[in-house]
Amino acid sequence: MNKAITEGLALMPLPFAAGLANWSSANGRPGDASYTGVAGAALVGNDQDFGGCFELMKTTATQRIRAFAQTPLRPDMYLRVTVRIKAVSGNLPAVRIAAWAGTAAGANVGSVAQTATAVGLSSYGEVVTVQAIIGAGNRPGVDLVWGHLPVFAHFGLDLTGPNGGTVRIDDIVIEDVTSFWLRDLTDVVDVRDHGALGDGVANDMAAFQRADAAAGGRTILVPTGVYPIQGNLTVSSPIRFVGTVRVPAANRLVLTRNFDLESYSRAFGDDTEGFRRALQALFYFNDHVTFDLSGRRVDLAAPVDVSLLSGQTSFANRRVLRNGSLNAVSSTAWNSESFTSVGTYTPSTHHTRLTSVTNVANIPIGALVEGAGVGREVYVRSKNVGAGWIELSEPLFAAAGTRTYSFRRFKYMLDFGGFSLLNRFEIHDIEFNCLGIASGVMMPAAGSVNRFENCTFNRPKDRGISSSGTGCQGMHVDYCQFLSDEQSLPAQNRTTIAMNVNANDVKLRNNRVVRFRHFAVMNGTSHMIQSNHFFQGDDMAAGVRLAGIVFTQTNVATVVTGNYIDNCFIEWGNEHDAAPEFNNEFSFGGLNIVGNIFIASDVSSAFRWVVVKPYGPGHFLNGFCMENNMFRVFNATIDRVDRVDTTHSTLDFTRSRDVRVSANTYNQVAQSISNPVVVQHVQNTNADTWTVDASAFIPFGGRIRMVEAAQPETSVSNAANVQRYISPIAVPGQGPGGNQVQLRWGEAVKGRAVVTMRMDLPT
Repeated sequence: MNKAITEGLALMPLPFAAGLANWSSANGRPGDASYTGVAGAALVGNDQDFGGCFELMKTTATQRIRAFAQTPLRPDMYLRVTVRIKAVSGNLPAVRIAAWAGTAAGANVGSVAQTATAVGLSSYGEVVTVQAIIGAGNRPGVDLVWGHLPVFAHFGLDLTGPNGGTVRIDDIVIEDVTSFWLRDLTDVVDVRDHGALGDGVANDMAAFQRADAAAGGRTILVPTGVYPIQGNLTVSSPIRFVGTVRVPAANRLVLTRNFDLESYSRAFGDDTEGFRRALQALFYFNDHVTFDLSGRRVDLAAPVDVSLLSGQTSFANRRVLRNGSLNAVSSTAWNSESFTSVGTYTPSTHHTRLTSVTNVANIPIGALVEGAGVGREVYVRSKNVGAGWIELSEPLFAAAGTRTYSFRRFKYMLDFGGFSLLNRFEIHDIEFNCLGIASGVMMPAAGSVNRFENCTFNRPKDRGISSSGTGCQGMHVDYCQFLSDEQSLPAQNRTTIAMNVNANDVKLRNNRVVRFRHFAVMNGTSHMIQSNHFFQGDDMAAGVRLAGIVFTQTNVATVVTGNYIDNCFIEWGNEHDAAPEFNNEFSFGGLNIVGNIFIASDVSSAFRWVVVKPYGPGHFLNGFCMENNMFRVFNATIDRVDRVDTTHSTLDFTRSRDVRVSANTYNQVAQSISNPVVVQHVQNTNADTWTVDASAFIPFGGRIRMVEAAQPETSVSNAANVQRYISPIAVPGQGPGGNQVQLRWGEAVKGRAVVTMRMDLPT
């Protein structure tokens, strides 16, 4: 940096040869005396050392020489004043750099030192160089520290010591030496100073590495230009981009001190590419576990294949993407791929495999499989082109043999499907602005404890979150919003699904889900579904309602608690079972529906909130709890809250065990249910056998398996109106549906009794 060059500042005083009228014997201020006509002061034109110079006899105690010219001063500028001098006769004086410092108002700044250290002349004819550096800052090497008050100076020198000596003085030189402190002043290392060309052709990687090594904590500057980087580059110093870099897709740029979207966007000259490259680096950079979008929006015109981008297929360290918006931009890259193939399903050999699949090479991993006998949300998990088989995410319930299947591969904004294993990847505070163009996220083939928190899935085209394998194991989805692109459609015409699950231990908590076909299709066990609000109604009179939560295996070991379940229902089936008939496995059990709010409006009387749908015969309830729920209907009345969907089969109610249905409240529901069932029976005519009918109250239309108590509530009397103090024998499971109890008294009596009966037996 040289202000005389870059900003045209006039620093140098006129040479002595221009006339002694330019030089003052006082301070150089207007009106001060000059050296013109002063005895003992003369110009010399041919000195052997200096050529032209100023010859002066010292006649006063402090002989001053000051330029009348004003040299400008700036706080960010450091000046060096140089004087070459020699003694030619008489006494030997001392010499020092001196000046008069002035303010903008023209006053002297008396608070600062205005003379430097004196140097004595020790012999005649010896050329002595005297220098001093003047500047605002108290930096090493600065002789006169002036601060910010002086804005100009009259520079020169003083002769001190004995009078009577004569000296010759070369022209005074004033230089801008700010560059001496350039490193400290700007704290910037320019990559061009280390060999970078920025011409878009030459590989500048080595220059960046040298600049990084030299920076020592200072900021690296990448000025205007295009800088090709051929290889993986890690920059450990702070870096600022004016120009851009060009890095092959297979290589990565890791900015360890600028790991943010802004820096990467500037580095690559584009927000989208900056996002992609920072996400790529996240899988290699151990100093940061979080990539923060800083609240910025990134437009995506195509899916981001995260595995391909990162070059990784297995990763198990915690990483976080957070705080921003991904915005789908219309392009053909979002178009779903659709294929049709013939395949053979042999469940007895391999219950999750299609063999002899035609055109298997064309079928993409992660495609949704559809066809007769295929349950909901079955995906292609992997394939073997050479062997011609496809591995499925779930078994098929009724597809044995050879048949035609369709395969649809949706396009996701973030696609982790290429990972064979991905653990502990978290996405926080991200809006997936799908806009009916793209789906949200495809999970990895396998993995655990991946998380979504405070995210919004806005109008996904097909799916919000899809799992084609077990990458959803232990997944957390907390405080998220899922907003359908099909909110204006009747419920039965919707096709989008917020999410699906294939593995165990998933937590769905505090989410809000608006008008999808289904909120979640869930295989696996040990899930916690808590404090969600999912509503799937429409504006149709007596509208059809679909399942909000779909459980696809029998024993779910799952808690559904504290949810607001609005115009949809819980469906519990076993469509992901290659042998859906009961085969001595756990049957329908382990589901706890506790403390929820169930709402419906403008529905038909046939609507139900809890539906069990067995896909094969022989199954039964074996551990089910529905307690402390509130059921309420608006603008309609429904028959009851529960149902068995017998499309494929029914339940065996002769085997029900551990069923608890109690403490629920019902509004605009014609028939309440409970288990145990407490019935008050009034027998007005004398009879040996009283038949107590509990069919309306039994959950799911089951049968009575046990009587807990039968207590006469009033006196029991015979035909002669004589009170009888007897107890009956209770016989459950009577009547056509087994939903009646007979109280056998041994004689004909009448009266009133309270009977507590159960549809189940304890385990």
